[in-house]
Amino acid sequence: MAPVRDPNTLANYDEWRTKHTTANLTVDFNAKCLRGSVILELESQTDKASNEIILDSSYLDLKSITLNSTPLQWEVKARSGPNGSPVHVSVPNGASKGEIVKLAIDVATTDKCTALQWLTPAQTSNKKAPFMFSQCQAIHARSLFPCQDTPDVKSTYDFIIRSPYVVVASGVQVPGATEDAGEDKIYKFQQKVPIPTYLFALSSGDIAMAPIGKHSCVATGPDQLKASQWELEEDMDKFMDAAEKIVFPYRWGEYNVLVLPPSFPYGGMENPIFTFATPTIISGDRQNVDVIAHELAHSWSGNLVTNCSWEHYWLNEGWTMYLERRIISSIRENDAYFDFSAIIGWKHLVEAMEEHGEDHEFTKLCISHKGIDPDDAFSTVPYEKGFHFVYYLDRLVGRENFDKFIPHYFGKWANKSLDSYEFKDTFLAFFSGPEYASLTDKISAIDWEGRFYSTGLPPKPEFDTSLVDVCYELSDKWKQKDFSPSPSDISSWTGNQVLVFLNGVQDFDEPLTVEKSQTLGKVYKLAESKNVELKSSYYHIAMKAKDTSAYPGVAELLGEVGRMKFARPLYRSLNKVDRELAVKTFEKNRDFYHPICRQMVEKDLGLAESK
Repeated sequence: MAPVRDPNTLANYDEWRTKHTTANLTVDFNAKCLRGSVILELESQTDKASNEIILDSSYLDLKSITLNSTPLQWEVKARSGPNGSPVHVSVPNGASKGEIVKLAIDVATTDKCTALQWLTPAQTSNKKAPFMFSQCQAIHARSLFPCQDTPDVKSTYDFIIRSPYVVVASGVQVPGATEDAGEDKIYKFQQKVPIPTYLFALSSGDIAMAPIGKHSCVATGPDQLKASQWELEEDMDKFMDAAEKIVFPYRWGEYNVLVLPPSFPYGGMENPIFTFATPTIISGDRQNVDVIAHELAHSWSGNLVTNCSWEHYWLNEGWTMYLERRIISSIRENDAYFDFSAIIGWKHLVEAMEEHGEDHEFTKLCISHKGIDPDDAFSTVPYEKGFHFVYYLDRLVGRENFDKFIPHYFGKWANKSLDSYEFKDTFLAFFSGPEYASLTDKISAIDWEGRFYSTGLPPKPEFDTSLVDVCYELSDKWKQKDFSPSPSDISSWTGNQVLVFLNGVQDFDEPLTVEKSQTLGKVYKLAESKNVELKSSYYHIAMKAKDTSAYPGVAELLGEVGRMKFARPLYRSLNKVDRELAVKTFEKNRDFYHPICRQMVEKDLGLAESK
């Protein structure tokens, strides 16, 4: 067993390794906590008897710990920054290599838990019941229960969850296992594919479900179920079929989507069995479902084959961006969509470089995480710079050859975790065969160290710009005084093409006039759109034009969407043109927003300082 190679864990997983986890927990909405017992089955990794187990924890209320049903000595040590407070558990007689012990922990979360969000009924779509969801990536599982909170350790799971409301989890529900328990019900799930702790996921609330594919369902609030089903059912099986053809058959049994309440402040999370998704993908036009292609791709890159630490996060996200774009271009039967998405991604990467500064540590593909919180280093860089490295290798060896490498790579590392150098070794070993002799010079010229550790932008490939050129051509026409727009300008476009066009108009040095801004909204019916991406982009143009007739629509949208990607920029723009309305809108919807979103908007509006 190699020494611990993850700087964001304090666990001694070189001596012990979690093989199975049983989470027997109650969702207590009144106390806003999870409480119960967690059993870790740990296998000794060393020839020398190991006399101590060290686990990660953060702000937990620990009641007791037993080893093989016997009480023993344990201690929560002093907190070590973002890595939390290690729990040291004595194993008096040690354990020989291969021996498995059962550590039973009586635990409750506290109000400092960073993995759980508790929503009031006001924050949900039908405003009838409270709602709870977890978010454990990157190192927040340790605030749920003591564990080896590293992607370098994978465990199978049993979930036994008690709640007064419907529960979903990152496991397959056990048929017929739901039990009544007074006012509560007990839900049981199993995860037979070993997963790291950051993929442990729970949610509970007023949830209904409907089928969207052969092995898929959507779960969400009852009032949103029909719309969510319509949005996803056309593409779900197509996504799955395309992904399986690129890699190999899906190994998780079910693939479901939980559409969270509208106050959910994030984009999405690839929890196995149940992807947690932003409600803004339910746009009424099936134009924002590409996010599901991304989360589904994580079933192979990230969930099945996992980065061993957050220093190698590109292995998760770079590969997933590559697979997502392959899936979408396959569905569209047009390779230009691969390049179109990559062009948008390149723009995001350039913006990230400008934000960090091109020489910043966080612009490297492999980032040192010693002494930092992984959340602080998260950005577009591992997604898009990681994508460009994978895409570079694809072009280097040729698509036909690379398509043979893909299933080999995911097959070799299935259920395991790896670092960048193990990926390098896997790639080189695969292409060392005699059938690839013609590629020897190309492969030997790969600058692996430069790719891993150089700051700034990677080399930019030549893109097929056919799908993006028309977007900018249309935006340029809006600079002309005599241009007469028509709905047919964009009628054949995808939602992303319309968004690129609107972003082009937003970037005009001279804003549109009020009249032209109103014409833009009316001709293309943007204010009526259920697509929040398009609607919010149009409202930014309208506010830049100081079209006061659009301001009520902005305020209305801010009462419906709590995702920070939209809420914060809209509030900042509204604050510039009508501060009174911005503040009034915020105060009206304060209870609707997630606490994190609420705090950030308060800062954006300068209200935090005035408290």
